[in-house]
Amino acid sequence: MLEQMPNPKRPRDTNKLAKMIVDISTGGIDEQVPELSVKARAGKLGGLIGGRARADSLTPERRKEIAKKAAEKRWQK
Repeated sequence: MLEQMPNPKRPRDTNKLAKMIVDISTGGIDEQVPELSVKARAGKLGGLIGGRARADSLTPERRKEIAKKAAEKRWQK
């Protein structure tokens, strides 16, 4: 049954997990490590460079407006 699944989930039961590990190590089933999808890679990359790119594209006046609004929200309490 596990051979038919493209990427089997890890069982929660310890005995089933042990059997799966033995099957993988002896070549009974192939363990497939999923690669990151294009969307996931783009999201990670966007998180790393997105803020800098956005700041560079904003005018100094617009950045000042955003900062003022954020400060007002922080000190509104």
